Amino acid sequence: MIITIPKEYDSKFRFVIVAAARAKQIQTGAPTKLDLKSGKPAYLAIREAEQNLIGYEILDDNAEEGSDD
Repeated sequence: MIITIPKEYDSKFRFVIVAAARAKQIQTGAPTKLDLKSGKPAYLAIREAEQNLIGYEILDDNAEEGSDD
C-alpha cells in the first residue's frame, strides 16, 4: 500500500498518530467518512487521513487542565 502524507501534516509521526486515533474510533463504532470495500479500521483511517477528512488539534503542553482563567 502506498501512503501519501498530505502537506498539512507537519510530520509522518503526526499522520500516524491521527490515523491510529481514528482507527480506534472506527473500531468502537464511529461511522466512516469513506465508502470503501475494505472494512479494516486501520486502512479506512489511513485513507481518511490522506484525504484530510480527519480534523485534529495540537494541544499546548503548558496549558493547565481544569483551570478556570
